[in-house]
Amino acid sequence: AAMSPKGRKLLVDSLTRSAKHFTKNEVECLIKLYDTLVAKASRQFAGAGFDRTVFRDTLYNYFGMTDDIVLDRVFSIFDKDKTGRITVEEWVEGLAPLLRGTLEDKMKYCFAIYDLNGDGYISKKEMFEMLKHSLLIQPGDEEPDEVVKDLVDIALKKMASTYLFVPFLLQDHDRDGKLSFADFEKAVRDENLLLEAFGPCLPDLK
Repeated sequence: AAMSPKGRKLLVDSLTRSAKHFTKNEVECLIKLYDTLVAKASRQFAGAGFDRTVFRDTLYNYFGMTDDIVLDRVFSIFDKDKTGRITVEEWVEGLAPLLRGTLEDKMKYCFAIYDLNGDGYISKKEMFEMLKHSLLIQPGDEEPDEVVKDLVDIALKKMASTYLFVPFLLQDHDRDGKLSFADFEKAVRDENLLLEAFGPCLPDLK
């Protein structure tokens, strides 16, 4: 149903407060984009948000995000009420850490993407799944699964003097074979490039 001007103003004001990284004008633009996306969705669901297909197409077209696992994980993180539909509040608040978030915001977001089962840790299996889908293996390279396993081992290995020379190093500080958020946070604060160590999950720079 069409929203009254007063209702829309209240929505903009509310989202400007909750999605603190956006200005009021930016929130208004994101709501307009949301309305366009809802119009693309099935009439059956008009007004109730848009579905996974529209969401995936949008992230692909606007942000250059292509990995299927990542797109599904991003949808799950946006869809806080688990209805299978993205509401306007979920849309604007979900975009805030992606587009304007602090390093802390982005660390929490990336960790949640990589934590496939939501247990608070990134396991070896989860690292394997993410890296397997994000690496470009050339013909003639050694067995892809073996390459990924080697990278996972590097990621979990405690390194000292060679730390700066390992591109995918995340330190498992408590040596339990999986990464907690504390492990991930420490590694990323030491080297920001490790933020997307297990695959690209943020919009490209442009």
